[in-house]
Amino acid sequence: MSEQIYSNSEVQLVVFKLGREEYSVSILQVQEIKRITDITRVPHTPDYIKGVINLRGSVLPVIDLKKRLNLPQQVITEDTRIIIVKVDELSVGMIVDAVSEVMTINQENIDSPDVVAGSVAASYLSGVGKLENRLLILLNLEEIIGIGQETKAI
Repeated sequence: MSEQIYSNSEVQLVVFKLGREEYSVSILQVQEIKRITDITRVPHTPDYIKGVINLRGSVLPVIDLKKRLNLPQQVITEDTRIIIVKVDELSVGMIVDAVSEVMTINQENIDSPDVVAGSVAASYLSGVGKLENRLLILLNLEEIIGIGQETKAI
């Protein structure tokens, strides 16, 4: 594996799809990416909590990210993945439609989330990355996972 040096003005992102749009999270928060697996439902959890999985002896909650972001649902396909992310000390799985790529983007190409406060609550966004012919929505995992809110009860 070749070693690349990134400056402080660049961020490395894991890019994934939810429907037709592209979203991303910092690669520093991603632990691993898994194929969809058996998810055990847990009663009396919020509807966006799909259930829990056993990941090498650790039980992790799994979020239906589309439901959390109030996006239209789609069926699970061969491309559906669970991205395991770690925020603070909490590891959580997020169901996404497909993982596209890992990319590096210069921070000067990332706009404030205020420009897209529309279909997704602005608090769930940390920015919008501008590329040549596409836009990347950067997610604020602390807000999505609900650190300091209802996930403390999971």
